[in-house]
Amino acid sequence: MSLDAIRLFALSESRALGESIGIALGSPLSAHEERDFEDGEHKTRPLENVRGCDVFVIQSLYSEPGLSVNDKLCRLLFFIGALKDASAQSVTAVLPYLGYARKDRKTKARDPVTTRYVAQLLEAVGIDRVVTLDVHNLAAFQNAFRCPADHLEAGNLFVRHFSERLKDLEVVVVSPDVGGVKRAEQFREALSRHLNRPAGSAFMEKQRSAGIVSGEALVGDVKGKTAIIIDDMISTGGTISRTAHACRKQSAQSVHAAASHGIFVGNANQVVADPALDSLMITNTLPPFRLDPELVRNRLTVLDVAPLFADAIRRIHNGGSIVELLGE
Repeated sequence: MSLDAIRLFALSESRALGESIGIALGSPLSAHEERDFEDGEHKTRPLENVRGCDVFVIQSLYSEPGLSVNDKLCRLLFFIGALKDASAQSVTAVLPYLGYARKDRKTKARDPVTTRYVAQLLEAVGIDRVVTLDVHNLAAFQNAFRCPADHLEAGNLFVRHFSERLKDLEVVVVSPDVGGVKRAEQFREALSRHLNRPAGSAFMEKQRSAGIVSGEALVGDVKGKTAIIIDDMISTGGTISRTAHACRKQSAQSVHAAASHGIFVGNANQVVADPALDSLMITNTLPPFRLDPELVRNRLTVLDVAPLFADAIRRIHNGGSIVELLGE
């Protein structure tokens, strides 16, 4: 099917990633307007005809100076509404980083479940489909939406990166908490296939209450091995740091970490600079603008997810399989 019926938009500061996705897709970004008014209100609208088109809107939902995650969500909702009013055939929200996805269940009395609320907001303005990458809780994400919700994974990007560099080293994949064991196990199995030998597994004990993290036991054998810590995101970096130091304490030969989303708040600069980590890898779902630029250059490897999203968009438009894409 021709790409002529595709319209690709990128809102706010997701434009750089959107341009990369457009290049990989072979469909440049369409023109749109985002206008701020003096009282803080704003409007967004397409500047091209979208009638009868499959429209894809790229917007990573994270806060940055001058634009909160709430601002970006509001702009996205208004833009989707404008596209539906302009008779777009379908509108897909491409959300490389999905904000508000960490509060996915009630852990205390009267807790909000923001994952579900965001889904309801998107559906209320007429969204037809959602695409995101490595959400915090896949089951909660899939259950929150009534429209089709596609979940992409960066694991294959990390597998290819590490398998080219590990050669004959003995490897163990480490989950920084019990909740991430399934994600780490999927990565371990894929890495083992690429290395043509089994990789080990380990996980870190972790409890969180009122924002305070505790637990120091590392379950699994990392002595003399190359440890790879795998997670969905790095926020303050405290979880990664605790796990890296636990691996060092148990005499790991080297320690590497990979996370899909680099949020980097609080004392994240200290974590990235920590010599307990031999390397740290993220993707470009959001830019590491909070880090010291020198640390970004010297300590961080950023993998490009644009080809992955471009392939997903192409398959959605042409009726292809996302499952086959993830199995590659």
